Amino acid sequence: NEDRERAWRTSRETKLESIPNCEACAKPTPEEVQGWAQSFDKLMKSPAGRNIFREFLRTEYSEENMLFWLACEELKTECNKHTIDEKARMIYEDYISILSPKEVSLDSRVREVINRKMQEPSSHTFDDAQLQIYTLMHRDSYPRFLNSAIYKSLLQTVSHSSSES
Repeated sequence: NEDRERAWRTSRETKLESIPNCEACAKPTPEEVQGWAQSFDKLMKSPAGRNIFREFLRTEYSEENMLFWLACEELKTECNKHTIDEKARMIYEDYISILSPKEVSLDSRVREVINRKMQEPSSHTFDDAQLQIYTLMHRDSYPRFLNSAIYKSLLQTVSHSSSES
C-alpha cells in the first residue's frame, strides 16, 4: 500500500513538474497586489496574480483547480477543430476523469453535461465546469489566500520596495 501511494505521489509530482511553473509576467505593482484583495476577478485577470494564487493553491493541494481553469481559457482561444478535439480530450483525461490524480471537484449534473458534450467537443465544452471551479476557488480558497503568509509577505515586499524608490 505504501509503495502504491509513493508511486502515485511520484507520478503526480512528475506530471505537475512537467507543467511550466508559471505564466510569464511582469513584477506586480503595489497597487496591483493591493487590488487583488479587493476583487477575485482582479486577481484572476492578472498573470502575476494567477501565479501567486497558484503557488498558494499548491500549498493547499488544490493547484489542479487553477490548472484546469487555465486549460479551459486556452481551449477557448482555439479555432482548429482537430486541435479543439485534442485539447478537450487532454483536459478531460487530466481533470475530469475519475482516474486522474488531478481530478477537479464537480457535481454530477456538470459531469453529465461534459460527458454529453465530449461526443462532439467544442471550445466551450467545459464552460459549466470552469465556472463551477472558478466559484469554488472564489468562495473557498480566495479568502484563505488573502490571509495567507504568501500573500501578506508579497504585499509587504512590494510595499517596502516601492517606499524605498
